[in-house]
Amino acid sequence: MTGTLYGVGLGPGAADLMTLRAARLIENAGVIAYPSLAGGDSFARAIAGDLIAPDAQEIVMDVPMTVERAPAQTAYDQGAAQIAAALDAGHDVVCLCEGDPFFYGSFMYLYARLSNRYQVEVVPGVTSITACAARAGMPLAARNERLTVLPGPLPSDELRSRIAGAESVVIMKVGRHLTKIRDVIDDLGLTDHAVYVERATLPQEIVLPLAQAPEKAPYFSMILLTKGADPWL
Repeated sequence: MTGTLYGVGLGPGAADLMTLRAARLIENAGVIAYPSLAGGDSFARAIAGDLIAPDAQEIVMDVPMTVERAPAQTAYDQGAAQIAAALDAGHDVVCLCEGDPFFYGSFMYLYARLSNRYQVEVVPGVTSITACAARAGMPLAARNERLTVLPGPLPSDELRSRIAGAESVVIMKVGRHLTKIRDVIDDLGLTDHAVYVERATLPQEIVLPLAQAPEKAPYFSMILLTKGADPWL
């Protein structure tokens, strides 16, 4: 019999925001898989490190952070092949994924490659959106309001039109796009409605009004924007 692949959401970074199910699966795993920055450390493993058994087999997928998609796709192809070999040998595999596996999560690429051949179970995790909203003390939507989630790499014109037509907005993957995003929000006259959050739930966390945000932002940063005035009251 082949093993089962578990895609386990780890939450936004703080180890105690993992679900009990995620922690239990990681503690009992004989084979652990996770992505890492090519040639660097794995944030996913750092979150779950205290739970991984010393004798667990570890499958490391070195994923380049480049604009070109081909290198990352190759890394997931190779990782999927290693995971498939472990599953064929009858081992369950627990794959670690920051945040939630199916919300901008790396696990979805493995799911696409393996779910048609193996049993796969997905364990949801706390998303960075909900973590940032909690840390900023900023409810995002109430009653019949709409929440719009936008990736920071979008062109300025598209960001402007989507923000203008939205009620509450979350902009993810800010990073090197911070200046562009800040300019768009400022042009719309919404800077005072926006909050910048960096590395939510981690010791290096920063939560500031967008007007006070630093000049440079890491990949793990986000902008929250609500146009209403206390709509949840």
